[in-house]
Amino acid sequence: MAKQLLLLLLLLPILSIGQKSNFGNWYNYFGNKLLNNNFNWHHEVQFRNYNAIGDLEQLLIRTGLGYNLSESNNNLLLGYGFIKSENYINDSEIKENLNEHRIFQQFITRQNFGRVSFQHRYRFEQRILEEEFKLRFRYFLSTNIALSNKTLIDNTIYLTAYNEIFINTKEILFDRNRLYGGLGYKLDSNLKFEVAYMNQFLNAYNRDQLNLMMFLTF
Repeated sequence: MAKQLLLLLLLLPILSIGQKSNFGNWYNYFGNKLLNNNFNWHHEVQFRNYNAIGDLEQLLIRTGLGYNLSESNNNLLLGYGFIKSENYINDSEIKENLNEHRIFQQFITRQNFGRVSFQHRYRFEQRILEEEFKLRFRYFLSTNIALSNKTLIDNTIYLTAYNEIFINTKEILFDRNRLYGGLGYKLDSNLKFEVAYMNQFLNAYNRDQLNLMMFLTF
């Protein structure tokens, strides 16, 4: 039953192509290359749409070099991101383009308790938005719960959820909050997929998104 539900969720954005909606869709790829026992190369691409596909909201490309403090449970990383945004102006059909360069530092720590695993991520961002410079803190807490096996091993279906809060350093402190929940499938130690609903709450409004995620370690 869980596999059929996962397949249905994967097909939802295809079935809704061409239908204008406030329900957005994000296609996300996260890659991690193990360089040796201590260092890893992180890279990701996120293609965010206002609708199912074709109405670009944001293209995000991020990369970084990480260092494992203790095996793979504690990781420090220094990274860079390029973000191209196409935002609608008020309620009109006109978009404005904004390019952002972002330097960030982060620390990730993980814990495993049988079926349940947790991840904490602390990130500090230096954001260059054309002629503006901003600083932002982010705290991310996620959990995965294995369903089809006793632990998150190969060929396991799992529940996934996270909450992430964004805090500015000046003006309005609260930037946004993301609440995410769905299903995942771990094929093996290198590859897993997730499909989930996410609500992004900002100061003036909130948006709903369907997220399709792929995680590759090699």
